[in-house]
Amino acid sequence: MKVPRRQFLHLTGSAGTLLAISQIAMAQAYPTRPITLVVPVAAGGGVDTVARILSEKLQEKFKQPVMVENRPGAGSMIGASFVARALPDGYTLLLMEPAGLLAKWMNKATYDVTVDFGPIALVATQPLVLFAQPSLPVNDVKELIAYCKANPGKLSVGTAGVGSPHHLAAAWLNTAAKIEITHVPYRGAAPALNDLLGGQIPLVWALSVAVMPFVEQGKVKPLGVSTQQRFPLLPQVPTVAESGVPGFDVDFFYGIAAPAKVPPEVVARVGAALREITNQPDVRERMSALGMSVDYRDSDLFRKLIAMENEKYGAIIHEAGIHPD
Repeated sequence: MKVPRRQFLHLTGSAGTLLAISQIAMAQAYPTRPITLVVPVAAGGGVDTVARILSEKLQEKFKQPVMVENRPGAGSMIGASFVARALPDGYTLLLMEPAGLLAKWMNKATYDVTVDFGPIALVATQPLVLFAQPSLPVNDVKELIAYCKANPGKLSVGTAGVGSPHHLAAAWLNTAAKIEITHVPYRGAAPALNDLLGGQIPLVWALSVAVMPFVEQGKVKPLGVSTQQRFPLLPQVPTVAESGVPGFDVDFFYGIAAPAKVPPEVVARVGAALREITNQPDVRERMSALGMSVDYRDSDLFRKLIAMENEKYGAIIHEAGIHPD
């Protein structure tokens, strides 16, 4: 039977209204079952630790299990791709960090980081630090640049791997300062640090938490901080931007994202929970002990950060002549 056009529009409009009401009701009840927080790196280390702090607190808040699932590989691309393809219902979330953005430029990622995710909130940031062997005759990045220009091609720097923020920092310093420090990628920061301590390489870019004990023992020395502001744990160490490379700014961030088209009510609910969690003194203390600064930003501000960082990384990689694997 042919349905009159006016009646058809009324029926389809009613169906759309019912669907919208159903989605709102689902979001208001959220969560009603376990949530999976995907971590795109292996267990252990700062990214995984942040995920476990947040999952513990979200579980307390929501009265539902929040399970951490590690899906490492391809510079965070495997875990991020898994979340990008998941149902946008708020039950599969991503612990997003810079490597997920870099995967687009370094590993030909199958997702578009600015389109395929629904940013929920930024929770913390942390600088990288350039560390050196004590025997290297420089004490800061300004002296390092002068040494490299007098000794071209003599030095090498270890990083956590191709496509890591550490790699980006190494490439940016080379192009901005017009020097040549050979990049030595490792399978993670720990083996790079071991080779620095063993004298196999003179420099590494690393997060501070694993290296600080060796700084205190005099076994390594910090030369520069990657962010625009000095690092509270190393207040005497100048930033790279202060040391003759203006504009240098590589910030390791930690945030929560969902697949694109996740209901806005879910974004609001999880975002509000994360805002409350990051204000808890014990969470701030635990993150501070890891060298992190709590830096809550809501969905809109996190989205702007992702877009800005994505554009910046692309420009740096293009200028450095780095090609995707």
